[in-house]
Amino acid sequence: MTPRPDATPPPTPARPSPPPPAAPPSLTDLERRAATRHARPVYGHDALIACDRLVRVFTTDGVEVQALQGLDLLVSEGELMALVGASGSGKSTLMNILAGLDVPTAGAARVAGRDLLAMDARTRLDYRRNIVGFVWQQTARNLLPYLTALQNIALPMQLRGGRRRSERTRAAEELLSLLSLTHCRDRRPHQLSGGEAQRTAIAVALANTPAVLLADEPTGELDSHTAEQVFAAFRTANEELGTTIVIVTHDQKVADEVRRTVAIRDGRTSTEVLRRTEIDAATGRESVVAREYATLDRAGRLQLPADYTAPLGMRDRVLLQREPDHIAVWPDAPADTPAEPPDEDPTEDPTEA
Repeated sequence: MTPRPDATPPPTPARPSPPPPAAPPSLTDLERRAATRHARPVYGHDALIACDRLVRVFTTDGVEVQALQGLDLLVSEGELMALVGASGSGKSTLMNILAGLDVPTAGAARVAGRDLLAMDARTRLDYRRNIVGFVWQQTARNLLPYLTALQNIALPMQLRGGRRRSERTRAAEELLSLLSLTHCRDRRPHQLSGGEAQRTAIAVALANTPAVLLADEPTGELDSHTAEQVFAAFRTANEELGTTIVIVTHDQKVADEVRRTVAIRDGRTSTEVLRRTEIDAATGRESVVAREYATLDRAGRLQLPADYTAPLGMRDRVLLQREPDHIAVWPDAPADTPAEPPDEDPTEDPTEA
């Protein structure tokens, strides 16, 4: 295993011997464990978004496809984070579920205290109108072509009701000003550039002050300079309004700009990249340090990257050894037996342990 970056590499330990069989637990032990589990807080009780072993199965012509296979994800209030993954990994399915546009097959999903599996059509409409905002990749899907930018932003407020027209207009103008779009107030979508249209779409999504803003590839049709302007609008909404924002993206520049990037592979979260700012004590310079972590799900599953497992011949099973401060993972082969090379390409999806 690769040592921790901030630690001195320890000497390679001897291959462990199989542990002796453990004595079966007594009835008292089982009762104590059950009481401990019952007293624990609900998974994700303090998170704004909590997905617990989420499953989504699609059936087409009698063939089942598992888009999500027990996915776990927690997002704290006020986060600005990115979801990345290859096509077919399940990230768009996850976004549709969080947006209230799709219903999971099994598992649990809660957003701002709303149970996404228990909502009927009426509560689902209320959820989409008041709790979550959504920005599509295609600019044409975000704005009505016959309304001006101001009217597009004011429309969600009108549909929700409870505000006079003057109040809706003032709130829409404040959003236009916040996202540097005042000059677009009376322009219709065909009169807007791609970046202006997407920033207006962000304003529309923020119109009813949602708890969560979701964006599916919002910079996918934009050049790099315009993409930077759009991401700056997301950052402004996050910092000035406190809106929690989750962005699905293939744009590495966007992913590198957030503090947390979660990768999804084969319908499960596989890795997370966390970024933090460090200050050099000698020079006083600030730098962003990124560290990648493998994700351990609720069932204890861990996806090991292929470039770690393939050189060691790790395939069907591995040997684990618990140490005081880490767990060692060993190939399932005698120490004096060379491991056979795997059949699959090391660049394919990682092995799970």
